[in-house]
Amino acid sequence: MKSILIAENISKQYRLGVIGTGNIRHDLKRWWYLKRGKEDPFIKIGEKNRQDTKASGDYVWALKDINFEVKPGEILGIIGKNGAGKSTLLKILSRITAPTTGSIEVRGRISSLLEVGTGFHRELTGRENIFMNGAVLGMTKREIKTKLDEIIDFSGCERYIDTPVKRYSSGMTVRLGFAVAAHLEPDILVVDEVLAVGDAEFQKKAIGKMNTLSSDSGRTILFVSHNMDAVKSLCQRGLVLHNGEVDFAGEARESVDHYLSNYRRIPQIQNKINESHRRHKNSRALELLSISSSHNDLHTRSRMCFDVLIRKNKNITFPVCLTGTIMNFSDMEIGSFFSEEIYVHQEESTINLTIADHNLAPGSYYINLTISKGSLKNAHLSEVDHAFEAISFEIEMKERNEYFVNWKKNWGQIYFPSEVKLKTDI
Repeated sequence: MKSILIAENISKQYRLGVIGTGNIRHDLKRWWYLKRGKEDPFIKIGEKNRQDTKASGDYVWALKDINFEVKPGEILGIIGKNGAGKSTLLKILSRITAPTTGSIEVRGRISSLLEVGTGFHRELTGRENIFMNGAVLGMTKREIKTKLDEIIDFSGCERYIDTPVKRYSSGMTVRLGFAVAAHLEPDILVVDEVLAVGDAEFQKKAIGKMNTLSSDSGRTILFVSHNMDAVKSLCQRGLVLHNGEVDFAGEARESVDHYLSNYRRIPQIQNKINESHRRHKNSRALELLSISSSHNDLHTRSRMCFDVLIRKNKNITFPVCLTGTIMNFSDMEIGSFFSEEIYVHQEESTINLTIADHNLAPGSYYINLTISKGSLKNAHLSEVDHAFEAISFEIEMKERNEYFVNWKKNWGQIYFPSEVKLKTDI
């Protein structure tokens, strides 16, 4: 099957602080190079698109050498940190701006929803904006009329459809904008992070509509979102952008896992607990100071050992319990553990935490820790101190000849050992 969209070596360069080259000397130099058939001298100058460092030059690459293809009916999720180049890429694909270098081949009509209220006139009513926006997208008046009732019903703005858009909330505006874009049957629908403005009901409806467009109508969708669950449930493939470059491309779940594990920094060897790990106040009669790990190679059947350093701030005589929750990098709770009763006598003490037979699938995880007054025996635990994202760890794949060859995501997060016997007695 031929690709409906092909992007080859897409790069976009901007001059920092000003538009264009900025002065007549650069303009003349560019003109002279191009007249002689040489490459533009200014596209050779530029830094990576990094927001955390001070620029040392005048030019920056917002995108650099982006390559990918999309098949008809495919939903491609594009994810990355703020400033990674996602919106710039979508503007280039939507032909709002041109790439500095590279080429795009598109077979079909593209409809874009990049910002709240894109293409809407604030003084016109919702109904008038449907016709205007549809005309901009290349639809005839007759085609829009046949879809009008369906668009209005999907948007949920029927009561206000003859009211000027300037009186709409941002949520109502994005509802109407998405309804127009989705119902005018584009070959490629480009959706930026606008669905975050809508409420939960509309987001569910919008994701369902995109699924229907892809599966039933064979439409292609490019979907940008910071909602990782939406990307995993909606998209077949994912593209991870970092500093304007493609950092990873693969299945949607693998792309999300790569993004979360690489750009969510939780130490694996040692982590000092500070206020950034605490979400609410506690008495801190006992205080979590740090957690450390000595292992570098973990697999499904290995034991995990951590040393938790605690400090006694008050003279206490009651027993305490160390509890924790293992989370994956999609913030899903995988399981919890509870220690036996612990009596703390010294000012600073180290608790050795061992988790055996965890049977976790290969992947990245982190631990939320809590130290509580009481014990699990009397089913009453009163939190004393806690640490979210205390430490992370990686479960590696076992060697091919030992255990299993390839763990599939739909098998789940935990492996449960079992015995299966064939009953031969009749």
